[in-house]
Amino acid sequence: MTRTNFFDLSCPSPVPDRETVQLAHGGGGRAMKQLIDEIVRPAFQDPELDRGHDGALLDVNGPLAFTSDSYVVRPLFFPGGDIGSLAVNGTVNDLAMCGARPLYLSVGLILEEGLSIDTLRRVLASTRGAAVATGVRLVTGDTKVVDRGKMDGMFINTAGVGKIVAPSKIGPESVRLGDVVIVSGDIGRHGIAVMAAREGFGFETPIASDCAPLAAPVLALINEGIATHCLRDLTRGGLASAAVEIAESSGLAIALEEQAIPICAEVKSACELFGFDPLHVANEGRFIAFVPQEDAARTVEILRRWPVGKNAAIIGAVEESPRGRVTCRGPLGVRRAVDMLSGEQLPRIC
Repeated sequence: MTRTNFFDLSCPSPVPDRETVQLAHGGGGRAMKQLIDEIVRPAFQDPELDRGHDGALLDVNGPLAFTSDSYVVRPLFFPGGDIGSLAVNGTVNDLAMCGARPLYLSVGLILEEGLSIDTLRRVLASTRGAAVATGVRLVTGDTKVVDRGKMDGMFINTAGVGKIVAPSKIGPESVRLGDVVIVSGDIGRHGIAVMAAREGFGFETPIASDCAPLAAPVLALINEGIATHCLRDLTRGGLASAAVEIAESSGLAIALEEQAIPICAEVKSACELFGFDPLHVANEGRFIAFVPQEDAARTVEILRRWPVGKNAAIIGAVEESPRGRVTCRGPLGVRRAVDMLSGEQLPRIC
Protein backbone atom coordinates (compact mmCIF):
# COMPACT_ATOMS: atom_id res chain seq x y z
CA MET A 1 0.00 0.00 0.00
CA THR A 2 1.40 3.40 -0.96
CA ARG A 3 0.72 6.85 0.46
CA THR A 4 1.61 9.52 -2.06
CA ASN A 5 2.95 13.04 -1.66
CA PHE A 6 6.17 12.98 0.26
CA PHE A 7 7.28 16.35 1.64
CA ASP A 8 6.74 18.28 -1.58
CA LEU A 9 9.74 19.96 -3.16
CA SER A 10 7.81 21.90 -5.79
CA CYS A 11 6.04 24.52 -3.67
CA PRO A 12 7.14 28.14 -3.10
CA SER A 13 10.40 28.11 -1.21
CA PRO A 14 11.03 29.51 2.27
CA VAL A 15 14.48 30.51 3.41
CA PRO A 16 15.30 28.11 6.25
CA ASP A 17 18.60 29.65 7.30
CA ARG A 18 16.85 32.71 8.79
CA GLU A 19 14.98 32.87 12.08
CA THR A 20 11.58 32.72 10.39
CA VAL A 21 10.01 30.83 7.52
CA GLN A 22 10.08 33.06 4.43
CA LEU A 23 8.74 32.81 0.90
CA ALA A 24 11.56 32.93 -1.62
CA HIS A 25 11.14 35.54 -4.33
CA GLY A 26 11.55 33.91 -7.72
CA GLY A 27 13.29 30.90 -6.25
CA GLY A 28 12.98 27.23 -7.19
CA GLY A 29 12.82 24.22 -4.89
CA ARG A 30 16.29 24.31 -3.33
CA ALA A 31 15.33 26.33 -0.25
CA MET A 32 12.29 24.14 0.40
CA LYS A 33 14.46 21.05 0.13
CA GLN A 34 16.86 22.62 2.62
CA LEU A 35 14.00 23.34 5.04
CA ILE A 36 12.82 19.75 4.80
CA ASP A 37 16.26 18.14 4.95
CA GLU A 38 17.59 20.27 7.80
CA ILE A 39 14.50 20.80 9.98
CA VAL A 40 11.48 18.66 9.11
CA ARG A 41 12.96 15.28 8.21
CA PRO A 42 15.48 15.11 11.10
CA ALA A 43 12.73 15.95 13.58
CA PHE A 44 10.74 12.82 12.68
CA GLN A 45 13.66 10.38 12.40
CA ASP A 46 12.00 7.56 10.47
CA PRO A 47 13.90 5.45 7.89
CA GLU A 48 10.92 5.63 5.52
CA LEU A 49 11.39 9.39 5.28
CA ASP A 50 15.08 9.02 4.48
CA ARG A 51 14.23 7.15 1.26
CA GLY A 52 13.23 10.50 -0.26
CA HIS A 53 10.54 8.83 -2.35
CA ASP A 54 7.07 10.05 -3.40
CA GLY A 55 5.34 7.89 -0.82
CA ALA A 56 5.75 5.41 2.00
CA LEU A 57 5.62 1.65 1.43
CA LEU A 58 3.56 0.08 4.19
CA ASP A 59 3.56 -3.52 5.37
CA VAL A 60 0.08 -4.26 6.73
CA ASN A 61 -1.90 -7.49 6.65
CA GLY A 62 -5.62 -7.77 7.29
CA PRO A 63 -8.42 -5.16 7.38
CA LEU A 64 -7.40 -1.54 7.83
CA ALA A 65 -8.84 1.63 9.30
CA PHE A 66 -7.95 4.88 7.55
CA THR A 67 -8.69 8.41 8.74
CA SER A 68 -7.68 12.02 8.13
CA ASP A 69 -8.09 15.27 10.06
CA SER A 70 -6.83 18.85 10.04
CA TYR A 71 -5.78 20.94 13.04
CA VAL A 72 -6.07 24.71 13.22
CA VAL A 73 -5.84 25.46 16.94
CA ARG A 74 -5.06 28.97 18.16
CA PRO A 75 -2.79 29.51 20.06
CA LEU A 76 -0.35 26.90 18.80
CA PHE A 77 0.73 26.13 22.39
CA PHE A 78 -1.74 25.75 25.25
CA PRO A 79 -1.68 24.23 28.76
CA GLY A 80 -1.46 20.47 28.35
CA GLY A 81 -0.46 20.37 24.70
CA ASP A 82 0.19 22.07 21.37
CA ILE A 83 -0.80 21.71 17.72
CA GLY A 84 1.81 18.98 17.16
CA SER A 85 0.73 16.61 19.94
CA LEU A 86 -2.89 17.45 19.15
CA ALA A 87 -2.49 16.40 15.51
CA VAL A 88 -0.95 13.04 16.41
CA ASN A 89 -3.28 12.23 19.28
CA GLY A 90 -6.40 13.30 17.41
CA THR A 91 -5.74 11.01 14.46
CA VAL A 92 -4.53 8.12 16.61
CA ASN A 93 -7.73 8.43 18.64
CA ASP A 94 -9.90 8.32 15.52
CA LEU A 95 -8.23 5.04 14.55
CA ALA A 96 -8.72 3.65 18.06
CA MET A 97 -12.44 4.47 17.90
CA CYS A 98 -12.62 2.13 14.89
CA GLY A 99 -11.13 -0.71 16.93
CA ALA A 100 -7.76 -0.38 15.19
CA ARG A 101 -4.19 -0.45 16.38
CA PRO A 102 -2.57 2.75 15.00
CA LEU A 103 0.46 2.04 12.81
CA TYR A 104 1.32 4.86 10.41
CA LEU A 105 0.70 8.59 10.07
CA SER A 106 1.26 11.16 7.37
CA VAL A 107 1.87 14.76 8.38
CA GLY A 108 1.01 17.73 6.17
CA LEU A 109 2.48 21.05 7.30
CA ILE A 110 1.04 24.36 6.07
CA LEU A 111 3.30 27.14 7.32
CA GLU A 112 2.74 30.87 7.31
CA GLU A 113 5.54 33.06 6.05
CA GLY A 114 7.17 34.63 9.11
CA LEU A 115 6.64 31.64 11.40
CA SER A 116 9.52 31.37 13.84
CA ILE A 117 11.89 28.51 13.06
CA ASP A 118 12.17 27.90 16.81
CA THR A 119 8.38 27.52 16.96
CA LEU A 120 8.49 25.08 14.05
CA ARG A 121 11.21 23.05 15.76
CA ARG A 122 9.19 22.92 19.00
CA VAL A 123 6.08 21.74 17.20
CA LEU A 124 7.95 19.10 15.22
CA ALA A 125 9.63 17.81 18.39
CA SER A 126 6.25 17.59 20.09
CA THR A 127 4.78 15.82 17.08
CA ARG A 128 7.50 13.20 17.13
CA GLY A 129 7.28 12.85 20.91
CA ALA A 130 3.55 12.14 20.72
CA ALA A 131 4.12 9.59 17.97
CA VAL A 132 6.83 7.79 19.92
CA ALA A 133 4.67 7.71 23.05
CA THR A 134 1.83 6.16 21.06
CA GLY A 135 3.96 3.75 19.06
CA VAL A 136 2.88 5.09 15.68
CA ARG A 137 5.29 5.89 12.84
CA LEU A 138 5.40 9.18 10.92
CA VAL A 139 6.26 7.89 7.45
CA THR A 140 5.21 10.47 4.85
CA GLY A 141 3.88 13.98 4.49
CA ASP A 142 3.93 17.31 2.73
CA THR A 143 5.09 20.89 3.42
CA LYS A 144 3.64 24.10 2.00
CA VAL A 145 4.23 27.79 2.76
CA VAL A 146 1.55 30.47 2.34
CA ASP A 147 1.72 34.28 2.39
CA ARG A 148 2.05 36.16 5.65
CA GLY A 149 -1.29 37.01 7.24
CA LYS A 150 -3.23 34.18 5.58
CA MET A 151 -3.38 31.87 8.61
CA ASP A 152 -2.54 31.50 12.32
CA GLY A 153 1.12 30.49 12.05
CA MET A 154 0.65 26.90 10.97
CA PHE A 155 -1.95 24.26 10.23
CA ILE A 156 -1.35 20.51 10.32
CA ASN A 157 -3.15 17.75 8.46
CA THR A 158 -2.61 14.16 9.53
CA ALA A 159 -3.84 10.94 7.99
CA GLY A 160 -3.56 7.61 9.78
CA VAL A 161 -3.60 3.92 8.99
CA GLY A 162 -4.31 1.26 11.58
CA LYS A 163 -4.91 -2.47 11.66
CA ILE A 164 -8.36 -3.55 12.80
CA VAL A 165 -8.02 -5.78 15.86
CA ALA A 166 -11.58 -5.74 17.19
CA PRO A 167 -13.30 -9.11 16.66
CA SER A 168 -16.58 -7.48 15.57
CA LYS A 169 -17.61 -4.22 13.97
CA ILE A 170 -17.48 -1.15 16.23
CA GLY A 171 -19.88 1.61 15.27
CA PRO A 172 -23.36 3.12 15.76
CA GLU A 173 -24.97 0.25 13.86
CA SER A 174 -23.76 -2.14 16.57
CA VAL A 175 -25.41 -0.26 19.47
CA ARG A 176 -28.08 -2.36 21.18
CA LEU A 177 -31.06 -1.64 23.39
CA GLY A 178 -29.93 -1.85 27.02
CA ASP A 179 -26.31 -0.94 26.32
CA VAL A 180 -24.61 1.11 29.01
CA VAL A 181 -22.90 4.40 28.15
CA ILE A 182 -19.48 4.92 29.76
CA VAL A 183 -17.30 8.02 29.54
CA SER A 184 -13.55 7.52 29.87
CA GLY A 185 -12.91 10.58 32.06
CA ASP A 186 -13.94 14.08 33.09
CA ILE A 187 -15.06 16.32 30.25
CA GLY A 188 -14.53 19.89 29.04
CA ARG A 189 -10.85 20.45 29.81
CA HIS A 190 -9.55 21.01 26.27
CA GLY A 191 -12.02 23.65 25.17
CA ILE A 192 -11.66 25.66 28.36
CA ALA A 193 -7.84 25.38 28.39
CA VAL A 194 -7.54 26.63 24.81
CA MET A 195 -10.01 29.45 25.36
CA ALA A 196 -8.18 30.58 28.50
CA ALA A 197 -4.81 30.55 26.70
CA ARG A 198 -6.17 32.44 23.70
CA GLU A 199 -8.00 35.12 25.66
CA GLY A 200 -5.41 35.45 28.43
CA PHE A 201 -7.74 34.39 31.25
CA GLY A 202 -5.93 33.52 34.45
CA PHE A 203 -7.90 31.04 36.52
CA GLU A 204 -6.96 30.58 40.17
CA THR A 205 -6.36 26.90 39.41
CA PRO A 206 -4.98 26.51 35.86
CA ILE A 207 -6.91 24.14 33.59
CA ALA A 208 -4.84 21.87 31.34
CA SER A 209 -6.13 20.25 28.17
CA ASP A 210 -6.95 16.55 28.29
CA CYS A 211 -5.05 16.07 25.01
CA ALA A 212 -3.86 12.44 25.14
CA PRO A 213 -3.73 9.22 23.10
CA LEU A 214 -6.57 6.77 23.71
CA ALA A 215 -5.35 3.70 21.83
CA ALA A 216 -3.91 1.89 24.86
CA PRO A 217 -7.09 1.83 27.00
CA VAL A 218 -9.24 1.01 23.96
CA LEU A 219 -6.98 -1.88 22.97
CA ALA A 220 -7.10 -3.10 26.58
CA LEU A 221 -10.89 -3.29 26.38
CA ILE A 222 -10.67 -5.28 23.17
CA ASN A 223 -7.89 -7.57 24.40
CA GLU A 224 -9.78 -8.37 27.61
CA GLY A 225 -12.89 -9.44 25.75
CA ILE A 226 -15.22 -6.49 26.41
CA ALA A 227 -18.07 -6.57 23.89
CA THR A 228 -17.42 -3.04 22.68
CA HIS A 229 -20.36 -2.07 20.47
CA CYS A 230 -19.49 1.55 19.76
CA LEU A 231 -16.77 4.08 20.57
CA ARG A 232 -16.68 7.82 19.87
CA ASP A 233 -14.13 10.44 20.89
CA LEU A 234 -15.58 13.66 22.27
CA THR A 235 -13.93 16.35 20.16
CA ARG A 236 -15.74 19.32 18.58
CA GLY A 237 -19.23 19.61 20.00
CA GLY A 238 -18.27 17.55 23.04
CA LEU A 239 -20.23 14.78 24.67
CA ALA A 240 -23.56 16.15 23.46
CA SER A 241 -22.70 16.06 19.75
CA ALA A 242 -21.15 12.59 19.97
CA ALA A 243 -24.19 11.17 21.75
CA VAL A 244 -26.64 12.79 19.30
CA GLU A 245 -24.72 11.47 16.29
CA ILE A 246 -24.85 7.93 17.67
CA ALA A 247 -28.53 8.17 18.64
CA GLU A 248 -29.47 9.39 15.18
CA SER A 249 -27.36 6.77 13.40
CA SER A 250 -28.55 3.87 15.56
CA GLY A 251 -32.21 4.92 15.65
CA LEU A 252 -32.28 4.39 19.42
CA ALA A 253 -32.53 6.75 22.40
CA ILE A 254 -29.68 7.66 24.76
CA ALA A 255 -30.58 8.63 28.32
CA LEU A 256 -27.79 10.41 30.21
CA GLU A 257 -27.58 11.12 33.94
CA GLU A 258 -26.16 14.59 34.56
CA GLN A 259 -25.01 13.82 38.10
CA ALA A 260 -22.95 10.87 36.87
CA ILE A 261 -20.98 12.82 34.25
CA PRO A 262 -17.52 13.66 35.66
CA ILE A 263 -16.63 17.36 35.38
CA CYS A 264 -13.82 18.86 37.43
CA ALA A 265 -14.70 21.81 39.65
CA GLU A 266 -12.52 24.24 37.68
CA VAL A 267 -14.19 23.41 34.35
CA LYS A 268 -17.63 23.56 35.94
CA SER A 269 -16.89 27.00 37.37
CA ALA A 270 -15.52 28.28 34.06
CA CYS A 271 -18.59 27.03 32.20
CA GLU A 272 -20.88 28.74 34.69
CA LEU A 273 -18.89 31.96 34.37
CA PHE A 274 -19.02 32.07 30.56
CA GLY A 275 -22.43 30.47 30.08
CA PHE A 276 -21.18 27.26 28.45
CA ASP A 277 -22.83 23.86 28.69
CA PRO A 278 -20.02 21.40 29.63
CA LEU A 279 -21.68 18.79 27.43
CA HIS A 280 -20.86 20.95 24.39
CA VAL A 281 -17.23 21.77 25.29
CA ALA A 282 -14.55 20.01 23.25
CA ASN A 283 -12.24 17.28 24.53
CA GLU A 284 -9.13 15.73 22.98
CA GLY A 285 -8.51 12.77 25.26
CA ARG A 286 -11.96 11.45 26.16
CA PHE A 287 -14.38 8.98 24.58
CA ILE A 288 -17.66 7.25 25.24
CA ALA A 289 -18.12 3.49 24.99
CA PHE A 290 -21.32 1.52 24.50
CA VAL A 291 -21.12 -1.93 26.07
CA PRO A 292 -23.62 -4.53 27.34
CA GLN A 293 -24.85 -4.15 30.91
CA GLU A 294 -22.93 -7.25 32.00
CA ASP A 295 -19.62 -5.71 30.82
CA ALA A 296 -20.16 -2.23 32.28
CA ALA A 297 -18.45 -2.59 35.66
CA ARG A 298 -15.44 -4.38 34.17
CA THR A 299 -15.15 -1.73 31.45
CA VAL A 300 -14.89 1.01 34.07
CA GLU A 301 -12.35 -1.02 36.04
CA ILE A 302 -10.15 -1.52 32.95
CA LEU A 303 -10.30 2.14 31.94
CA ARG A 304 -9.34 3.30 35.43
CA ARG A 305 -6.05 1.43 35.17
CA TRP A 306 -4.88 4.18 32.80
CA PRO A 307 -4.17 7.78 33.88
CA VAL A 308 -6.36 9.04 31.02
CA GLY A 309 -9.24 6.91 32.32
CA LYS A 310 -8.95 7.43 36.07
CA ASN A 311 -12.33 9.20 36.19
CA ALA A 312 -14.18 6.74 33.96
CA ALA A 313 -17.85 6.44 34.88
CA ILE A 314 -21.19 4.99 33.80
CA ILE A 315 -23.25 7.96 32.63
CA GLY A 316 -26.32 6.53 30.92
CA ALA A 317 -28.01 3.81 28.94
CA VAL A 318 -29.57 3.07 25.57
CA GLU A 319 -33.36 3.04 25.56
CA GLU A 320 -36.05 2.43 22.97
CA SER A 321 -37.55 5.91 22.82
CA PRO A 322 -37.60 8.72 21.93
CA ARG A 323 -35.83 7.19 18.93
CA GLY A 324 -32.86 9.11 17.61
CA ARG A 325 -32.87 11.50 20.55
CA VAL A 326 -30.67 12.16 23.58
CA THR A 327 -32.01 13.24 26.95
CA CYS A 328 -30.26 14.14 30.19
CA ARG A 329 -31.78 13.91 33.66
CA GLY A 330 -30.75 16.74 35.96
CA PRO A 331 -30.32 16.77 39.75
CA LEU A 332 -34.04 17.45 40.29
CA GLY A 333 -35.05 14.45 38.21
CA VAL A 334 -36.26 16.48 35.23
CA ARG A 335 -35.19 15.28 31.79
CA ARG A 336 -34.13 17.77 29.12
CA ALA A 337 -33.46 17.23 25.46
CA VAL A 338 -29.81 17.33 24.43
CA ASP A 339 -28.92 18.53 20.95
CA MET A 340 -25.78 19.23 18.97
CA LEU A 341 -24.02 22.53 19.44
CA SER A 342 -25.51 25.17 17.15
CA GLY A 343 -22.86 27.45 15.70
CA GLU A 344 -19.23 27.65 16.82
CA GLN A 345 -18.88 28.09 20.55
CA LEU A 346 -15.10 28.00 20.77
CA PRO A 347 -13.32 28.66 17.42
CA ARG A 348 -9.97 27.13 16.58
CA ILE A 349 -9.80 24.57 19.35
CA CYS A 350 -8.60 21.59 17.32
